[in-house]
Amino acid sequence: MKNILILITALFIGMLVSCSNRSNKNKIETAAATHADTVKFTANMVDNKRDPSCGMPASAGFEDTVHYKNKVIGFCSKECKDEFLKNPAKNITAADLKP
Repeated sequence: MKNILILITALFIGMLVSCSNRSNKNKIETAAATHADTVKFTANMVDNKRDPSCGMPASAGFEDTVHYKNKVIGFCSKECKDEFLKNPAKNITAADLKP
């Protein structure tokens, strides 16, 4: 009888751990899908390696772009684009332009 109770307890704990891991995996997948829905431009679509306003790497993708001196500059958000446009000549160096 004692062995049966130990077995049932072990199975119950195993089920709880399994459900918990599945729940965390779903949360991670949902967060990744949400970010993917906001990314409109990839690193190969722009001429900069970093968002010139906040420094975010191009590998994360960009939400908005602007054309500046025959270059397509990507930004992670409209706010970063607006910040860049306040003084593009000063901010362009932070874009780390591709050769």
